[in-house]
Amino acid sequence: MTPEVAYQELERRFRRIGNVDGAAAVLQWDWATMMPEGGANARSNQLAELSLIRHELITDPRLDELIAKAETDGKALSDWQRANVREMRHRQRHANGVPPDLVEALSKAGAKCEMVWREARPKGDFKAFAESYKPLLTLVREKAAAKGAALGLAPYDAMIDAFDPGYTMAEIDRIFGALEKFLPDILARVMARQDQRPAPLPLKGRFPIEAQRGLGVKMMERLGFEFAHGRLDVSLHPFCGGVPDDVRITTRYDETDFAGALMGVLHETGHALYERGLPEAWRTQPVGDARGMSVHESQSLLVEMQACRSLEFLNFAAPLIREAFQGHAPVEGEAFEPANLYAHAIRVHPGYIRVDADEVTYPFHVMIRYGLEKRMIDGTLAVDDLPEAWNQGMKHYLGIVPPSPREGCLQDIHWTGGDLGYFPSYTLGALTAAQLFDAAKRSDADLVPAIARGDFRPLLAWLRGHVHSVGSLYDSRELVSRATGKPLDPLIFKAHLERRYLG
Repeated sequence: MTPEVAYQELERRFRRIGNVDGAAAVLQWDWATMMPEGGANARSNQLAELSLIRHELITDPRLDELIAKAETDGKALSDWQRANVREMRHRQRHANGVPPDLVEALSKAGAKCEMVWREARPKGDFKAFAESYKPLLTLVREKAAAKGAALGLAPYDAMIDAFDPGYTMAEIDRIFGALEKFLPDILARVMARQDQRPAPLPLKGRFPIEAQRGLGVKMMERLGFEFAHGRLDVSLHPFCGGVPDDVRITTRYDETDFAGALMGVLHETGHALYERGLPEAWRTQPVGDARGMSVHESQSLLVEMQACRSLEFLNFAAPLIREAFQGHAPVEGEAFEPANLYAHAIRVHPGYIRVDADEVTYPFHVMIRYGLEKRMIDGTLAVDDLPEAWNQGMKHYLGIVPPSPREGCLQDIHWTGGDLGYFPSYTLGALTAAQLFDAAKRSDADLVPAIARGDFRPLLAWLRGHVHSVGSLYDSRELVSRATGKPLDPLIFKAHLERRYLG
């Protein structure tokens, strides 16, 4: 068999795996948005079965032979095909590290834990959550150890590699260490400056959910979201799911605060635009997928934080906001003028909830979780000790202590599914977003003025060309270097914060 023939068979097999993944993604979206409570057991079994089918397909010994054959003569393949084989090998090695019974057990334990969390979080009932999380964490540790042995990595490095291939604790520690050198000082200076200024005028009124949804849809369309290939729905925790040709995003609404839902919509639209922009010719192939979670998070944070919390964007958005809530809020007053909306958008306030955090304090939330994850994986942090360890981290970094687990260690959904190793991607994504947006602005002087007009086409075109369309052709670090002309640099994020908050 020639490398070319082996490669064609690999594409066929991974197309099947990609379709199984896509089916699972839509079922998971339905779980979070529309599934009745009574359907949880059946859905858990369905998702576990799909996990097993996927695992059987990707651990088939024949697959290893085909990949090895395709690797023997790289010259016979194109650059995209060689990168596809590289990504196939990466996925296959991860899958082979975990036995099928552990895959099934993790799927079922994660589904059970999430359902318990949904009831425990509103009550702040950590004890109930802990009883379902303890067996799940045991399984996650087994998975981390098994993957680590298969990949030649430390257990937690193996977990990180599943979300952000190539990153390790050593590199993340270096990057986070650089942040810790300047973030506390910036936070202190920003808070001191805010204390010297009048607080923004409150945005009072009742903001009906339908009006909020209408505003969100209008903004999504401006950004370039295609409703022929996607939906906007409601979930307990905002997310983006589905597949590139059927992208599902969600938000959550509060009739006393329209900004939270709007920014959630803008954030998830950034994810959705990335998914839609992935190379169509490589659908269902590993090389056609998003390039790791830090790049994915960079796309949502670039839209929400870099572009849509700017004064330029709010000059455009203010009339649309006033129009949406006319008759429900005093929209003709100063409170709904761009300057006051901008003051709200960049208000810095250490708080308990990560998803509501401003971009100055947000990295601290991630650092807390990163430290706890490392300890949970290496066994030095027991589940029962999680609330106290969490509170210590919040006190150390932000000077506050959550009043209950509801505002503390129960606030995120990620751990309920066993997804340890994911959180570093959020801050790596923030740094990447700042660097990409900086490069995009330097490449097109009209990009920011266009945003002020509500025209996102220049920004989307730059992202399509430098990030979206290359899929996983390059690793994360090479993608950033190619797009911006230099490796990931925390000092660009620092410069952004100083310009926006201290300039």
